[in-house]
Order: sequence, then structure tokens, then C-alpha cells
Amino acid sequence: MTLQIVFNWLIEQQLLLSFLFAGLILLERFGLPALGARFVYKLVWLLPISLIVANLPNSLNPMPITTITHYLVTPNQAFSSDLNLSWALLYLLITTTLIVFVFTLHFRFVKSLQLMALPTSLPASVDKSVKVYLSNNVTTPMVIGILNSKLVLPSNYASQYDNNSLALILEHEQVHIKRKDNLINSALLISTLMLWFNPLAWLGYTSIRRLQELTCDERVLANKSAQQHILYSKALIHCATNGSAGLMAYSHYGDKKTMLQRLNNIKRNGGRSRLAKGSLLLVAMCMIGGLAMAKQSDNEMKKTSSVTPIKRAEPLYPVQAAQQGISGSVVLKYDITATGNTSNIRIVSATPENTFEKNAKIALSQWQYKPSADGYKDVLVQLDFALGNETEEAGSIERLKVSH
Repeated sequence: MTLQIVFNWLIEQQLLLSFLFAGLILLERFGLPALGARFVYKLVWLLPISLIVANLPNSLNPMPITTITHYLVTPNQAFSSDLNLSWALLYLLITTTLIVFVFTLHFRFVKSLQLMALPTSLPASVDKSVKVYLSNNVTTPMVIGILNSKLVLPSNYASQYDNNSLALILEHEQVHIKRKDNLINSALLISTLMLWFNPLAWLGYTSIRRLQELTCDERVLANKSAQQHILYSKALIHCATNGSAGLMAYSHYGDKKTMLQRLNNIKRNGGRSRLAKGSLLLVAMCMIGGLAMAKQSDNEMKKTSSVTPIKRAEPLYPVQAAQQGISGSVVLKYDITATGNTSNIRIVSATPENTFEKNAKIALSQWQYKPSADGYKDVLVQLDFALGNETEEAGSIERLKVSH
């Protein structure tokens, strides 16, 4: 049932996530000239913040239900969540397979590097705390490792780069190490794999990775001369020509389109529009405020809305009551847990007494509702035990007809 709760929650978030992914993609594609890569990259935090705001707990206790919709059903009507559970199991199978496959590729890639100790002293531009290795199987400098980062250089790096270009490229890689970008990328990749069915999630992941590289470029080139900008651009082109991109948690230099975007961003390297940034922040604040208000409104709606069972066991009609031609009704009050089970079942009234109560409680204990964040309390239901069509009203409560 926990799997069903997670699956239902994930599906419910898709509209919000798709909206956020679409906005991020548009900003990354068209908003960089006015906003800058670092500002847009920081907006990625809107994704988790919006999810948290949209899913704030309603309260510490289950919500009371004040009114429940009237409806009458015939015996043996089927209510089942088996189909939903099947979809949840299929989702779990596909997601697990993707995660295992991708990370198996990563581990095989790391193993294939066949790292070698650096025979000479570290390049002067490399921080002494950084672990540096050589490999015959890489063509550009790169950072590997998720928790324990390592800088890997091509075994022929000295002949590929002059000292000035190498210093700039290594500074770029060290920015990734200091920011723990590989760890961030692993979390992003797992999150994207969990949303494998949403194409906007994949596009959003690609946009975030490009923004990550752009912000690295901006940090490296801060306070650098025009000549160093040119050297860095040439070094990037060399790395992109010889490197490879893929679905990896490790940083890469990107394809031709990504490289063109990075070069254009290096050319601009100027002030950004404060008006555009302020306006976008205002829009973001309004959006988060709107989510909070929508959450509150949703809570108020739930307090007065009906809850409908997805699986219901029909009560048995007592044999003795049927033989004697006795009809009647039982009004019960109960709570619904977050997992959708019924609990704390109490008899409110019964007509006649000591006739239908036991069978009514046994049946109600087997009812199943859709999982919710906090559950519900004090739900009312009337079970009408009728040999014919006569039933009794008992206020604003759900009614179920039980025939012999």
C-alpha cells in the first residue's frame, strides 16, 4: 500500500512539475542574455520549494468530515484498486531497471579508466587537496566520483594543452569539485529516472546540466583578461571536439549546440538586467504564494467533500432477521487512516438494536479508501438492511442498502 501511496502522489505532482520544467527550459533557452546563467541556475531551487509548499501537511491530526454525499448502491457492487496497484508495480519495475542500468554503466565506465598515479608533480594550478590521476582512456580532463571526487587527466595532457589553457580548464574542473556537482548530478539523475514517463523532466535535466556548465564558465572567467577569455574558449572547443557527452552524472563539455551556447555566454559576460531579475523574482514569489493559497483552499474543500471507498465489503444479512422479516439500519462513525484503512469504528445508532450492528462493523472494517496525506476522522455511514425498498433517513450521511 505504501507503493500505491507514492505512485498516486507522484502522478498528482505531474501538472505542477511540468509547469516548472517548462518555465526552466524556456528561461535557459531564451532568458540568459537578460538574466545570466547564475541567476537562472539558482531558480532551480523553485522545483523543491514548490513541491514542499504544495504538499505541506494539512494538520497534525486527520481532517474531520462534516458532510458526506448521499448515494445508494446495490449489493455486491465491486470496488477495487487492483488496476492502480498494477500500474504502480509496473512503474516500480521500470524505474528500478533504469536506475540499476544507468549506474551500472557509470561504474563500468570508472573501472574502464584504469587510473594511474601521477608520476610527476601536480600542475601548479591544481589545489593540493585534490586527488589527481592519469588515464589512457580519457581525452579531456574530468572529475569522477560522487562522494570522493577525483580529477582525471589524459596521460598526454602536457602535449595537448599549453600551460595557460590547462590552468583555465583545471580551474573549471575544480569548481565542479568544490560545488560537489557530481553529487548534485547524481540526485538530479535519479529524480529524472523516477520521472521517466514525463518528457519535460528529461528536457529539464538537460537544461540544468547546461546551466551548471555555464555557471562554471562564469566563475572561472570572473576578473579574467580578454586574452584569457580567448584562451579559455579555444580550450573548451578542443575539449568538446575530443570529449563525449552522455547520460552521466559526471560533467562533460557538451555537444556542438551546448558549446555554441557557452561561447555566446562568454562573449556577453556583461551586466544583466536588474529589472528582468526583479520581475522574475516577483513572479516566483507570487507563484509560491499562489500554491500556498491553493493548498489552503484545497484543505477547506476536503473538509466538506465526500470520501468514496475504492474497495467495499458488503455486510451479511443476519439469517434470523431475514427469516423473521426484520428490516432496519445502522449508523456508524469511523476514522480513515492515511493509508486508506478504516479504524475506530463506533455505532451511533441502530434500528432495531442488537440485530445488525455486528455484521455492519465487520464489513466496515474491510473497506478501503484512497490513500491521503493525513486521513479523515468522524466519517458517517448508514447501512440500510432492507428486505424490500423501504429505508430510513438518518441525516446528512452516506447510505448503503443491504438486501437479503
